[in-house]
Amino acid sequence: MKTGVAELISDRMDSMPAGERRAAQALIAGYPVVGLKTVAEFSQVAGVSSPTILRFVARLGFHNYPEFQAALQDELAAQLQSPASRAGLPQPSRRGGVPPTVEATLENIHETFRHVSEKQIADMVTLLSNPKAAVFLIGGRFTDPVAHYMAAHLTIIRPNVLHLAGQESNWRDRLIDMGKRDVLLIFDIRRYQESLARFAEKAHQRGVHIILFTDQWLSPIARFARHVVVGRTAVPSPWDSSAALFVVAETLIGELTRRLEADSARRIGEMEGLR
Repeated sequence: MKTGVAELISDRMDSMPAGERRAAQALIAGYPVVGLKTVAEFSQVAGVSSPTILRFVARLGFHNYPEFQAALQDELAAQLQSPASRAGLPQPSRRGGVPPTVEATLENIHETFRHVSEKQIADMVTLLSNPKAAVFLIGGRFTDPVAHYMAAHLTIIRPNVLHLAGQESNWRDRLIDMGKRDVLLIFDIRRYQESLARFAEKAHQRGVHIILFTDQWLSPIARFARHVVVGRTAVPSPWDSSAALFVVAETLIGELTRRLEADSARRIGEMEGLR
């Protein structure tokens, strides 16, 4: 699978001048629709000049604006696919006895970490290690098990961790406990869950730091997120795979445990003593 536009932005963001960075942020906030507008409309949304938009597109590796828009249109078509529409796609043959889904999953993990920088991981760990912050986790229909899994680990190594389960009304009740120090981790892949987007917007309005774990086509929640982790999810199956997101979650768990080494060791020891 080709590198997505969001992944290209992640790879090149640090090297962009201020104007191009604003263009990138505007695109992520309205992905991919903003990029499907004319150059003049895109520049107006981003608050930069039209030549800046064209330089931004060139920095991403596209020869011209139509080529950039064609890539976004392909992504939009993929984003809207359902399991039913993918069921009839041709399946690749096995190589060396390894099922194609396994090969694709390993490639997804590799590609995911090619676009997640050490700095981004360190910045997320810093947010999660704040002892004054509460950490909330939530996921969609198929990704909530990842949120639950991560919450189970974080609860062991630090206090004030809560997995938001049940109905949307239960999530909204928790908003009253969320403030500007707190962190909300959201897992959302195609087809994106509107209830999660509504909840993320409310949390964003309360100043909560949102970390979004999504796919290469970007959940609409990206416009509210402080950090967006793009995980590859497509495999030769009607169903997307969350394996790469699990590995990202485990990486953050491991790094946070090391960051909180003394506190987490003491906490784990006390828990063992209570069993």
